[in-house]
Formats: sequence, structure tokens, C-alpha cells
Amino acid sequence: HVAGPASPGANRGARMKPEQVTRHSLFEDAQALLVAPMFVAFAVMLFQHAGLLTGGTVGLAFLVHYIYDWPMAWVVFLINLPFYVFAWRAMGTVFTLKTFFCVGLLSVYTAVLPTVVTLAHVDRLFAAVMGGFLVGVGLLMIIRHKASLGGLGVLALYLQNTRGWPAGKVQMAADVLILVAGLYIRDPFTVALSIVGALALNLVLAANHKAGRYLGT
Repeated sequence: HVAGPASPGANRGARMKPEQVTRHSLFEDAQALLVAPMFVAFAVMLFQHAGLLTGGTVGLAFLVHYIYDWPMAWVVFLINLPFYVFAWRAMGTVFTLKTFFCVGLLSVYTAVLPTVVTLAHVDRLFAAVMGGFLVGVGLLMIIRHKASLGGLGVLALYLQNTRGWPAGKVQMAADVLILVAGLYIRDPFTVALSIVGALALNLVLAANHKAGRYLGT
């Protein structure tokens, strides 16, 4: 039996079939995990120059940095160490190794960037918004290549997997607590600008990180 020509409706159905998921090559993974932490490190430099805060583990690092005046690069690296256990339990070995690599590079870039870039003046509102955009783009790249910047994000995933707590709500609650704690070391206007930066960050993620839009793994 020879099948006749497919109907127009069948052709439309074939055209609407989702694309096959393709895997990232080693080069694609490497370039993303090398470049994305640099975006975040440049945002850290902007926030630091403007005296701002942010959410997540980087926000915790800022609190420690401002209180004790410890080098930001070392604080970012050290404060993430306890969270790798949660990363391994929640997401596995490969995810944890990629995350360790990203956090390590973020620390290196945070230390190196001020030696190659000097900021004479940055408008604080611009620093908040642009810093938020840069962190958002960096996180988007890292997430799409199955890694993270560690810390509270992986703790939120761990609690979601083990306790059923929604990761997004856990992360949001942690960010709110960090910014509220910022009121003890920064003035309300600075914290308000930091909230603007956090909103800019989440705008990038909300607009670009949607299920079904990106099929690389």
C-alpha cells in the first residue's frame, strides 16, 4: 500500500513539532562557564564602587565585606564552601563541579578586574540597574549550562527536593532578609537602590528563563 500525499493539516502538525533537544559541546560549556562569571564580577565591581548590596550569596559576601572590610574575592569564595554539600545532594556531581568552577572564577575575576579597570565615577542608579542586568545575564548563561553560582540558590533547590519548599520562594525570602540586614550597615536610600538592582536582575531572568524556550542541555 502506497500512502497518498499528506493533508495540509498533517503538514502543519509536522511543522509544529518541537525541535529535538541538543546537547552543548565541551567548547560551548567552557565558553559559557568562563565568560558568565566575568559579567557577574563586573557587576560586583559596580555594586562595590557604588556601595550597594544585592541578594543571594554574593549579597551575604557584601555584608561580610562591608562589616569586616575583608577582600571581596576571598569572601565570595569562602562563603560558598559549606553550600557545595547541598549542591551535590540536590543536583549531583557534575553540577557541583561546574558550580565550584564558576564560583572559583568569580572570585578570581573579582580580584583581577580592579587591576585592569579603574572607575572614576559611576552614577549609583546606573550601577544598580546595569549591575542587576549583568548578574541576570551571567546567571542565565550559567543556568543554561547546568551550573550555578552556589550558595543560597543550591540550598533552595536542596530544600525543594527534600522538604518540598518552593525554591523560588525560599530564594526570595533569603534575598529579602539580606537586604533588610543591609539596613543595619547602609542607609535606606542605598538599600532602595539595591532593591532596584535586584528587580533588574529578576527582570532579565523572568523574561528569558522560561520552560520550553531553550532546548540545549
